[in-house]
Amino acid sequence: MKKPQRDITLRFLAETQDVNFGGKVHGGAVMKWIDLAAYACAAGWSGRYCVTAYAGGIRFIAPIHVGSLVEVDAKVIYTGKSSMHIALEVNACDPKSLNRRLTTNCIVIMVAVDQNGHSEQVPQWVPESEEDIRQNETAKKLMEMRKKIGEEMEVFAD
Repeated sequence: MKKPQRDITLRFLAETQDVNFGGKVHGGAVMKWIDLAAYACAAGWSGRYCVTAYAGGIRFIAPIHVGSLVEVDAKVIYTGKSSMHIALEVNACDPKSLNRRLTTNCIVIMVAVDQNGHSEQVPQWVPESEEDIRQNETAKKLMEMRKKIGEEMEVFAD
């Protein structure tokens, strides 16, 4: 059996259609890139079609300029029965200098589903390095925090 792929990096140039009214790459474009990388990472890990269940903690740290070389790094940091928590970082640089800088980071939860939209089991990921263990523990803490936030958000539901 082939070993699942835990991480992936998407690389491309930021294009003019990605620009907002301020002349920088639109946050929505960055979020789309994050979702694409999260999907590719989750599908590579699970070998299944996956859907986005949650995207959170998105921090826009620095702007991305048109023509920048963009790298979206995604890696599995926790697996549940059918879910995969994916940590993502977006870095950008002038392709002539290659001085990368962090622009955005977040966590996305993807769920493997069958052709009817029912969740499917995914391979378990077991952390090995100290960094893996730290990130895995943080993912577990974030799950508890999201549960509390969800309960508080119920006041806005009709």
